[in-house]
Amino acid sequence: MSFPWAKHYEPKNPVMQWVDSRLPLPRFVYNAVGAGYPVPRNLNYWWNFGVLAGVALVCQLITGIVLAMHFHSSAASAFDSVNVGIMRDVNAGWFLRFAHANGASMFFVVIYIHMFRGLYYGSYKAPREMVWLLGVVIFLLLMATAFMGYVLPWGQMSFWGAQVITGFFSAIPVVGDWIRIWLLGGYAPDDAALNRFFSLHYLLPFVIAGAVILHIWALHIPGSSNPTGVEVKGEQDTVPFHPYYTAKDGLGVVVFLILFSVLIFFAPDYLGHPDNYIPANPLSTPAHIVPEWYFWPFYAILRAFTADFILPAKLWGVLAMFGSILLLFFLPWLDKSPVRSGSYRPMYKVAFWVLVADVLVLGYCGGSPAEPLYVILSQIAAAYYFAHFLIIVPIISHLETPKPLPGSITEAVLAKTGA
Repeated sequence: MSFPWAKHYEPKNPVMQWVDSRLPLPRFVYNAVGAGYPVPRNLNYWWNFGVLAGVALVCQLITGIVLAMHFHSSAASAFDSVNVGIMRDVNAGWFLRFAHANGASMFFVVIYIHMFRGLYYGSYKAPREMVWLLGVVIFLLLMATAFMGYVLPWGQMSFWGAQVITGFFSAIPVVGDWIRIWLLGGYAPDDAALNRFFSLHYLLPFVIAGAVILHIWALHIPGSSNPTGVEVKGEQDTVPFHPYYTAKDGLGVVVFLILFSVLIFFAPDYLGHPDNYIPANPLSTPAHIVPEWYFWPFYAILRAFTADFILPAKLWGVLAMFGSILLLFFLPWLDKSPVRSGSYRPMYKVAFWVLVADVLVLGYCGGSPAEPLYVILSQIAAAYYFAHFLIIVPIISHLETPKPLPGSITEAVLAKTGA
């Protein structure tokens, strides 16, 4: 979208004029996050989480690069290099290790909130389909990176997590065993698997960074969405990104870093699993194998299939787990409602909050033992998850009578303030 009222970059300093004429990087930054990028004037704090995701990615990149300098990708020494070498012998190694491990959790917290905000406010609808699709790609890359990173400390949960998760690929007919052997570099997790996962875990964050650049680029073409879902109609509907939203995002970053620091300094192992402080032992299976908390909803869907029906139950679980994510790619075309924001869609708003509760139930079941009660709850919650996107949302988009939309963003802002 073109904003004819946007300010254009005109460097005053001779050095900046010379740089900008040959490499327009200052102009690019100004138009991306400065006064040259107008944004809707009614964005609330739910729009802070895109910037917070960028901050979390930078933290992961910096700490990950330093940790990689001291990590030994060998089954014989990986555990000691993390828990002895890095934690005790490297200057501030304990801080780097805890910042990286807990940074992954904070990253997923931010990403999940960012995605659910997009679901509620219809940020996946035209003309922002590509923004949403790139966001789902980033989410898939993030999940792959996190899984490989969880294997690297080579504790009991790391080893058996790799054994179990890669084992599900063997359920794929004909090529399943070949895919698993290719992933592990052998028939069980060992040196080859560690080297593969370490190299990919180091590489994929830079791929994520590239996808984030494309994500932001795609966002700047139609412009940011907003809580009303009404498109910008003129200069009166926008304000410059700087200083208005740089200040607002700055506050969000400060709160994020405070919470992050509390987690690192006061509860660094709260989100981890105690079994991962036991060296990997292929001859001793943990009583309850469980992935990191941010995989629990998908792990619950994976375990929800317990009976063979045409295909083996394990294959149904693998298909459902990947399908639960791939389904998000089709959401812009499943929801045909012309109204974007859930604030003006009464039926959709109820369905959205039921979905949030459903995902929380899936997460709880995924982190619980595979006992009958939790399996049944997983099956019900998994069925509703797919029904929400494939049945409920399309039906609501046809039957729902939305509330009247404001004539413009400015009208909605003035009505809210009572002016």
